[in-house]
Amino acid sequence: MVRVPLTEAERERGERLGAVLRAARGSRSMAEVALEAGVSVETLRKIETGRIPTPAFFTVVALADAVGLPLDALRDAITGVPTG
Repeated sequence: MVRVPLTEAERERGERLGAVLRAARGSRSMAEVALEAGVSVETLRKIETGRIPTPAFFTVVALADAVGLPLDALRDAITGVPTG
């Protein structure tokens, strides 16, 4: 199966996701957050740097929980459009 290349907008959204998660992590180490979320440090690193611009939904949920970021707030930060 051939994977369709991501659009520029999808890559930029992945970079915003990574930046928001990195900011929410604050001073906590990658290892601490990855362990709490149940993902590898390398996966977290790739998401934070935009190298995995479309992580699995449950990975995003686990990371958002680990950094204490509600999904609504994460979505708003990534899209720039408040839903409330």
